[in-house]
Amino acid sequence: MGLRIGTNMASISAQKVLGKQQQRAEHAAMALASGNRIVRASDDAAGLAISESIRSQTRGLAMARQNAFNATSALQVSEGGLNEMTNILIRVRELGIQAASDNVGDRERGFLNLEAEQLVLEADRIAKTTVFGDKKLLDGSGGQQEFQVGLTGEAENIITYSLDTNATAGELGIEGINLADKESSRDALTTVDDALSKVGSMRANFGSLMSRLDSTISNLDVQYENLSAAKSRIADTDVAKETSEMASASILQSTAVSVLAQANQFPAVALKLVG
Repeated sequence: MGLRIGTNMASISAQKVLGKQQQRAEHAAMALASGNRIVRASDDAAGLAISESIRSQTRGLAMARQNAFNATSALQVSEGGLNEMTNILIRVRELGIQAASDNVGDRERGFLNLEAEQLVLEADRIAKTTVFGDKKLLDGSGGQQEFQVGLTGEAENIITYSLDTNATAGELGIEGINLADKESSRDALTTVDDALSKVGSMRANFGSLMSRLDSTISNLDVQYENLSAAKSRIADTDVAKETSEMASASILQSTAVSVLAQANQFPAVALKLVG
């Protein structure tokens, strides 16, 4: 082979190898720093498309799960209000039983009746002021509620609930309850029992929907876990592999620099012939 100084092929080859090793090292560093195996679309075009689609789904599932939690919270607020109303009705019933007996006089019945009236007013106030956000929950004005608990707008991904629960004193029939005499007190017992039955039915309705939402949340958790695992297998960095890749690229890069330095000295041999 002749000795030429116009073109240093050894140097060109060493530069090419050095450039490749630099790219390997840079890619490994980016993968380790970002935690993503695919740092450029060209790394895995199909994998990138799939992983981004899964990422969109997992973000949607997370928000759907939050919607279900918020719906459960609203139902818990409603049920909490009804629970206190149940306590009030039980106390009114207790007062009615006391007032229906002759071991108390008319004056004492007046005091019992006063307490019962205040309790009924409080029950009515609770029904009219129990809210979640700007939604009134217990006065019958809530209307149709829709909870988005899925990834698409199709009907099967929406839980619909009619928030027509009306626990006001007038609806329960306890408005104007009277314990001023024995007969009225005994009549009040039937009224309160009917009201307790209505409130119990309302609480059962809320409880059944909360149970359904619990199942919905569990299912969303399973979907989120599985999709996250699938995305991880496609897009997340294999730290062991990328660390090995970086070490290999670093060694070969150092070797290429050394070879390039030697190759750049080859044309100097021709000077000896000229001299």
